[in-house]
Amino acid sequence: MSTFSHLPVLAAEVLELLAPKPGGIYLDGTVGGGGHSELILEKIAPQGLLIGIDRDPAALAAATVRLARFGSNFRPVAGQFGDLELLLKQQEVDAVDGIVLDLGVSSHQLDTAVRGFSFRLDGPLDMRMNSTGGATAADLLQELSAGELERIIRDFGEERWAKKIALRIELVRQETPLTTTLQLADLVSQAIPRRFHEERIHPATRTFQALRIAVNGELEQAENGIRAGLSLLRTGGRMAVISFHSLEDRLVKQLFRAAATGCICPPRMPYCVCNQKPQVRLITGKPVVASEAERERNPRARSAKLRVAEKLGMNI
Repeated sequence: MSTFSHLPVLAAEVLELLAPKPGGIYLDGTVGGGGHSELILEKIAPQGLLIGIDRDPAALAAATVRLARFGSNFRPVAGQFGDLELLLKQQEVDAVDGIVLDLGVSSHQLDTAVRGFSFRLDGPLDMRMNSTGGATAADLLQELSAGELERIIRDFGEERWAKKIALRIELVRQETPLTTTLQLADLVSQAIPRRFHEERIHPATRTFQALRIAVNGELEQAENGIRAGLSLLRTGGRMAVISFHSLEDRLVKQLFRAAATGCICPPRMPYCVCNQKPQVRLITGKPVVASEAERERNPRARSAKLRVAEKLGMNI
């Protein structure tokens, strides 16, 4: 438990833009090691409440230890933020003053070989955020057709060599199952012509990202969590979302912009008949990124992007 480590990215920016108020009710939908939660709790204690959700039992246990000094002000909840509405209902909470979602993989998960997230460490091809159930990455590689694997690698990894990689997987698994991270990393490296290997990015980066997204249903979880979260915010409450790759950031941007859009009637209409009102106002027009100092201190902050929206009243 005590070995779980995760340096929260954009911590100062999240705290400034989320603007937690003393005595408020806040939600950390991806509590991880508790870094963002700790900063929020320091602002809202001693009357406030922070509900910390995580699907990873190790993360939740570590956060519980780290935040023990806040007593009942911190409430750990096992689950995934895609089920936000149900989880809060079970906690008898019907509205919150602020939400933070960090959509990235924690340093602990990446640096623990047995979790199977890293192409740099030899371990089982697992990649599950919650390793107590569900299909692993190895299961997908063994069971899905080459066409299905190509679609996953292309769509979730934005990998131009998806077809070659999928065909190589199909060929290799006929001889031996793909069960370890280094097996897959080597296979991908061989499938992509060497002259197209990028200097700063490992050839397997996009394939590992794609499989992780597929194993954990990450994009669906993010969409469900953001939609539910926006509906659960009180007027004036804010949602802060940190994403780490273009698919996530695009999704967050689209969901926030849709929620901030008012009338969608055709321009020729003499008056509004759709009655659509904006739910939120965008606090960040463009995503906030890490400073050069933070990127040097924490290389995993390089791709982080923060977007924030604020809930509007119903009478606008």
